[in-house]
Amino acid sequence: MKFLSLEPFIPSGSDFNKSAELFQELGFEILWNAGGYISFAKDNCKFILQQFDNKSFAENLMVSVSVDSITAFYEMVLSKQLDEKFGIRVGPPTQQPYGKEVNLIDLAGVCWHFVE
Repeated sequence: MKFLSLEPFIPSGSDFNKSAELFQELGFEILWNAGGYISFAKDNCKFILQQFDNKSFAENLMVSVSVDSITAFYEMVLSKQLDEKFGIRVGPPTQQPYGKEVNLIDLAGVCWHFVE
């Protein structure tokens, strides 16, 4: 038996629609929308945005996304001014033991680790 995929449910925070807009700006496409749940995908990465607002839970959730170019990702985020547009935090690329990383804290407080 093989496990075929992993699709975590990610909390949206208080503004479900704005969170959905952020992930579209990051390049994710909507696969389906079932009201309080939206399935997002980009390349081999998938997750389900859930209309759920629990600050304590969100601020203790971290997601790691592998990218082929952390520089291209960071430049895209900066060029779209996503930090200003959505009020999110985006850290500069840093070298970690596991690769180069950009941290992005989304609207709910989830820490996304984009790693090359």
